[in-house]
Amino acid sequence: MYIYEGKNYEDVSERAAMVIAAEMMLKPDLVLGLATGSSPVGMYKKLVQWHREGKLDFSQATSVNLDEYKGLGGDHDQSYRYFMNDNLFNHVNIDKEKTHVPNGLEPDADKACAAYNALLDGVGKVDVQVLGLGGNGHIGFNEPDERFTTRTHCVRLEESTIQANARFFASAEEVPTQAYTMGIGDIMSARKIIVIATGEQKAKALYDTICGPVTPRVPGSVLQLHSQVAVFADAAALSLVKEKR
Repeated sequence: MYIYEGKNYEDVSERAAMVIAAEMMLKPDLVLGLATGSSPVGMYKKLVQWHREGKLDFSQATSVNLDEYKGLGGDHDQSYRYFMNDNLFNHVNIDKEKTHVPNGLEPDADKACAAYNALLDGVGKVDVQVLGLGGNGHIGFNEPDERFTTRTHCVRLEESTIQANARFFASAEEVPTQAYTMGIGDIMSARKIIVIATGEQKAKALYDTICGPVTPRVPGSVLQLHSQVAVFADAAALSLVKEKR
């Protein structure tokens, strides 16, 4: 596992973006596994900037997103489809038909998950998977559990996750309580994985992910078993890692 300590959020974001850019230059038709939330926003801004400067071409790329709230459609401003359009897809030359997010409006969880699993199988191996890290160690919406769930599934969000995401909604009561998410096996099948974590509030989760035992109680800890993981974090997020080494 490679760990880069950035000077600040902007530095962390740029370094993560450099990995995406390098992979895209080497393989223009790469498959990107993308994440939402506040962690990757700076990285997306940098990728958009480089595209506008003529340095990056997304025209051959395919993307698959980690997750989507159950019950939200792409026109809802807190859906993850909307987030991706607003932060990346609307600003680069990617083919929207090749950008994929679970269907949050499919009420039948089994049907929604089976459809996304079929899509992932058809797209093939993800070249670079981007991950944020939840305060409880979740990756995607894979919450702490008694076992690792391999494929796309419907998850009931923990109260801590709902509260953490409430800042994006008018109130915590408006945050959906369920989501469709890629499974741990889907994430671990990626060729390379990037983790972005900044701020003191991520210090415990990042320490448990990097240094703790591999356990489904800390979903991110499974990344210790992947051979190509790069963590981009600031000093605050890495504080416990450095303190306990």
